[in-house]
Amino acid sequence: MHARVWQLQIGRGKLEEFKNALHSLIPAAQQQGGFLGALALGCAEKGAYEISLIALWESLEALRASERNMLVAQAISRFVGCCEGFPQIQEREVLASEFPLSARQAAWPGRVI
Repeated sequence: MHARVWQLQIGRGKLEEFKNALHSLIPAAQQQGGFLGALALGCAEKGAYEISLIALWESLEALRASERNMLVAQAISRFVGCCEGFPQIQEREVLASEFPLSARQAAWPGRVI
């Protein structure tokens, strides 16, 4: 399993816009082969929000295919209007996970709060 990890600084008053952008991207990600799910973690810091966004993929090949299918470009274009600065994006191998294997076949069970 592999992950694309985003570090974003959301500007003041832009959290709802970010949540809407993230929510609009989930169906596109679900259409990509190998997408397993996503987790967004936030922390308020001096009026701004620091976000760590983790998108999980079955393999490095599936993660990279999402780049070729323009999913990353779509995400950047939707997120950049909410951000202070440009998002930092990294690829990571998942060394351990507590997510149930059945989540691979499940429809997007989560929600953007």
